Amino acid sequence: MPIPVITVGQMREWEKATWATGQTEAEVIRLVGKRVAQLALRLTRTGDLILILAGKGHNGEDARAAHAHLAERRVDLLDVKEPAADLSKLDAMSSLRPALVIDGLFGIGLNRALGPDWVKFIERLNRERAKVLAVDVPSGLNAETGQSEGAAVEAAVTLTVGAPKSGMLSQPAWQFVGRLEVANQVGLVPCPITSELQWTLADDFCSFPLQRSVASHKGTYGHLAIIAGSRGYHGASVLAARGAQRAQPGLITLHSQESIYFPVAAQLQAVMVAPWKSKVELTHAHTAILVGPGLAAADLPEEVKTLTSQLWREAAQPVIVDASALAWLPTGPVPKHALRVVTPHPGEAGRMLDVETEHVQAERSGALRRLSAHFGDCYVALKGHQTLVGRSTGPIFVNSSGNPYLAQGGSGDTLSGFLAGLLAQPELQADPLTTVRYAVWKHGAAADRLQAARPGWVVEDLLQEL
Repeated sequence: MPIPVITVGQMREWEKATWATGQTEAEVIRLVGKRVAQLALRLTRTGDLILILAGKGHNGEDARAAHAHLAERRVDLLDVKEPAADLSKLDAMSSLRPALVIDGLFGIGLNRALGPDWVKFIERLNRERAKVLAVDVPSGLNAETGQSEGAAVEAAVTLTVGAPKSGMLSQPAWQFVGRLEVANQVGLVPCPITSELQWTLADDFCSFPLQRSVASHKGTYGHLAIIAGSRGYHGASVLAARGAQRAQPGLITLHSQESIYFPVAAQLQAVMVAPWKSKVELTHAHTAILVGPGLAAADLPEEVKTLTSQLWREAAQPVIVDASALAWLPTGPVPKHALRVVTPHPGEAGRMLDVETEHVQAERSGALRRLSAHFGDCYVALKGHQTLVGRSTGPIFVNSSGNPYLAQGGSGDTLSGFLAGLLAQPELQADPLTTVRYAVWKHGAAADRLQAARPGWVVEDLLQEL
């Protein structure tokens, strides 16, 4: 099950509910320490030096509790009580170039400006550019507002306890939080808090998609139509088609502009490729339609734009729109029960809403809601760091997978094709929200595996990993 994104106050309520059952703080601290150590081992190699910075509170206790589970690493522990006095110790320990620093200086209770000695201590740590694992929240960051309290540790990874805290998902917090992971099995009672913002876990997809029946055939799994590719952008159509293949629908037909038909068709075998015709036939035999990847050429026929608008307004099939085609969508209602999905990055979302990209990034959930409402209550995958999935009402899901190396040309084309290939399958249309979430998560998880195994990967590798 996904877990709610909560406030600091709600986290305190959750802790109180846990202590009321007889569970002890000491046991939770022990379990948190174990989880911190497990992540620290993942981030380092045998024999590496790990520096633990432990403050006075429970956050420091969590960091100290990790020490016992780091037997295969060299560990230095610095109990930081007076930052001015301990600064020289930090300098000495930093000179040994630790492979990882575990930050346990301050927890989520911090809600006031740090004194100058603490600011100097944290700024000194940041200047080292060491890889930092923050426990619960980067020290100095206000977990409620997402703002730095004078200075905040710049973590590579933050392991937050129980559930993400709302401030840590805001844009100002991103540079400090780094990659956010959640330690949700640490002895707390089941979370009593509900929230419209939900954090996606890998376990959400343990039984999704369902196993296929041995008696099924390619007709069971739908026929995806893709309208993609134009002069100078033929690669996008190929990547979208190959992304769709990774979802394994029954059939895929790619309609590309005639000027690029031969280079596109030469790269695809199982995908049927048809040159664009002004009266392209998209019949009910097609179970989903993807429009957009690589449709950016200046000489693109107006009929493509007109057809996109018509399909959005009228098609009975699911319609997925990405990239350039997002600019051609009409606002207003779509047919009742029609499945519509858009996959904009923040810049495209800003153009669709007629606002600056900064406005989208400052209030991503609100931007998603507005996009969905403007375009027929469609499903929205608002891409970027911590991609959001949802619609105008109901829960919004924050994706937990992916990394900055997805920021390369063709990544979005691969995602839109993979997503459309899933939604072409009638069985997966029954729960479109889960299907969209799964596509986004799977795409990011593939990138995470690649980055861990072989940095320098390219989008063609991503297709293989999918």
